[in-house]
Amino acid sequence: MADAPIDKIPLLVRAGSILPMGPFIQYAAEKPADPIELRIYPGANGDFLLYEDENDTYDYEKGVFATIAFHWDDGKRQLSIGARKGSYPGMPTKRSFSVVIVGPDHGAGIADTPKADQMVQYSGEQQRVQF
Repeated sequence: MADAPIDKIPLLVRAGSILPMGPFIQYAAEKPADPIELRIYPGANGDFLLYEDENDTYDYEKGVFATIAFHWDDGKRQLSIGARKGSYPGMPTKRSFSVVIVGPDHGAGIADTPKADQMVQYSGEQQRVQF
């Protein structure tokens, strides 16, 4: 049963989901999506593939894009961030991920979570983060 007052629509998210939340932007090329808040919904293992491209060309049709794989191991409470695959012009070489393990009153709503569980600096190499 979900608490659903008349003025709010509940969003139900499956355990193990990894949900990236970028900064508010008005158009695709306004600013880089950094930092990205990664909301992890514990209770099961989960995977997510982050896709990025130039935002304003059709070069992705020619394979000009990058991906980063994420895996949440719920038993180990560990987030694995894969090595970046691919590249595109103007791609940020470094990224910041604000990782939030969602719980009651933590990581809910549309606004950024005020206090992340961990800030991760990522430069394209594989890494593991323990919680």
